[in-house]
Amino acid sequence: MAYYGKCIETVIGQLDKFKAKKGSAEQFLEAASTALQTLSPRKQAFILEVLSGCLEYQKLLAVVVDAFYVRAGCLCPRADYSLFEVICYLATFQLEELGFQLFCDIVRSQPVDKMRKFLGFFFNPLNLCSWITDEWSLIYETAYVRENWIGPLMRWQPEVQKLINQLEEVLANQSVVSKTKAKVTEPKEFNLTVPRPRSIPVPEPVPVVAKSKPVPRSTYQPPKKQQLLETTKRHNRWKAEELLRRANVEEMRCAVPRSRGEPPTQDSRKTLQPRLLPRILKTPKLTFYKTNNVPVKLNTAAILREGSLYQRQVEKELERVDKLVDGAGDFSEFLEWQRKVQAEGREEQLAASECHRLQGKLSHEEAILARQRLVQGNKEKADQKKEETAELMQQCAERRLQEERSMKELVRRVAEVQRNVKVAQTKLLRGRQQIVQEVIEESRELLQRSAEAAGEEQKRRRELISQLRALETQPVRQGKLVDLTQIPGYGLEGEMSVVELRERLALLKETRRREEEEKRDQIIQGKRARSQELQNVVEQISLCRAAMGRSAALRWEERKARSAAPAAPSQDERVLELQRKVEEKAAERRRQAALLRVPAPRAAHRKPRTAPGARPQAQLEAQHWLELEQSRERRLRALQRSGSVCGRARRLEAA
Repeated sequence: MAYYGKCIETVIGQLDKFKAKKGSAEQFLEAASTALQTLSPRKQAFILEVLSGCLEYQKLLAVVVDAFYVRAGCLCPRADYSLFEVICYLATFQLEELGFQLFCDIVRSQPVDKMRKFLGFFFNPLNLCSWITDEWSLIYETAYVRENWIGPLMRWQPEVQKLINQLEEVLANQSVVSKTKAKVTEPKEFNLTVPRPRSIPVPEPVPVVAKSKPVPRSTYQPPKKQQLLETTKRHNRWKAEELLRRANVEEMRCAVPRSRGEPPTQDSRKTLQPRLLPRILKTPKLTFYKTNNVPVKLNTAAILREGSLYQRQVEKELERVDKLVDGAGDFSEFLEWQRKVQAEGREEQLAASECHRLQGKLSHEEAILARQRLVQGNKEKADQKKEETAELMQQCAERRLQEERSMKELVRRVAEVQRNVKVAQTKLLRGRQQIVQEVIEESRELLQRSAEAAGEEQKRRRELISQLRALETQPVRQGKLVDLTQIPGYGLEGEMSVVELRERLALLKETRRREEEEKRDQIIQGKRARSQELQNVVEQISLCRAAMGRSAALRWEERKARSAAPAAPSQDERVLELQRKVEEKAAERRRQAALLRVPAPRAAHRKPRTAPGARPQAQLEAQHWLELEQSRERRLRALQRSGSVCGRARRLEAA
């Protein structure tokens, strides 16, 4: 038993190595035969035969072992997979050659519990005649499987069952022996002290709580001081609104329409006060339109939104005309005064912006002078630094020459040492090559012997495979007729044949198609009605846009005529003083630049000329001042245009 147990362990180890490497079976067998040369010829032949058989029928063995792990061997470790493959191979292919007694010795040499489970699962007649036969028939021919493998296994089944019963008895005896040998723990009672009985506590007297005072009513009422503050706040707000209303009405007394030479009366003020107050407090909003000939595609929401906007504008205009007809006031004199005040404010703003620009230019000139002084100082420092660098470079060159001489001497010594090492390595390499050549010759002879034996075995297997494939190529007729008009007869409610089912599905599809057509017609009619409404709104929008375009064109012509007029030069004293300072700083900068031989940037409206080294910086400075001049001119024109447009809009509204 120990002899065959060691042989089975060797086979299991070789199978584990093959699964880990995943290489060719022929090469693995050659390597295994080389590794087993130290064993006896009988043991070596048995191990190689079992190993080659397990590798050849690995698919058949994997079917049984995988099913065993799924159904009966859930608690068995995966490390015993190769053990079950070997036992399955011996029981299926080698049981006739080995003999039942030798097979029993091999089984008893392995763990009893594992062998009992696997043999009981594998030699179960229900498993052999059902799914094992079906799975093996997918790999080989069914007749061949039943005749050569399933039939012998069924014949050996009674003897194997006896072996399984013996293994169960051995397992039961082992469990009884282990139970008798184990020493049972006898519990002992603890020697605990008996506690004394507790005394009953005396109840404590219930305390008498004093009666609490009720919550005062002032807790749920706001304080009088806060009410007084709220009243004072409302009174002050009312007084402020009254003062604002009176100031706005009395300030615009000139806008009240009356006959020439007639003094304003209190009744006329009270009558016109509700009409003038909203227009005085509310600043009119100006809307600028741009003419654009590119057609814009609008969606439904945009069309309806624009149509409602134009409708509100028309209603407002009609309301304004009605007020003018009823005798509303004219704001022309007030608008003229307001225009003059705004013009003065714009002139003051332009003067302030011009002062700000000149101050920036003055600070720029001062920065240029400071930079020129810094360049002169840096130039002197650079000359001094160059002299120091030249001295350091001379010292570094001398130090580098000395280091190169020392490195050459070191390289020469290392080369001599390497030459001696190469000679010793050559001698050692020759000795190793001679040993390797001898080992290669011995292994070649062994491989040749194993190749001849494997060739004969391979030839025998090819003949057997060709016979099996010839049997597999025989045609097998399979087929079944189906009647679509027949009811299956499963006893279900509403059961019908396939033909009737198809007819009902066709009727259902036709009904759904008619419903979809009706819905589609309703949707089309709704879309047509909505498109007609949108078309009417678009026509109204086009008329409003044309009218607004004409008015915008007139405003644009007037604005263009006003912007074409030249702006008067500024006569502010601050501006003249800043211009004089800027000219003085520019003259000083040009003198400094002439001394440094660096051309300075010219005025912003001229083309800058700079030296080759300082060209980019001078160009940037000139471009900066040119952009400042242009932005100032644009802002001036924008202010003039906005003033003219505001005056035009107020005159139109007053008319």
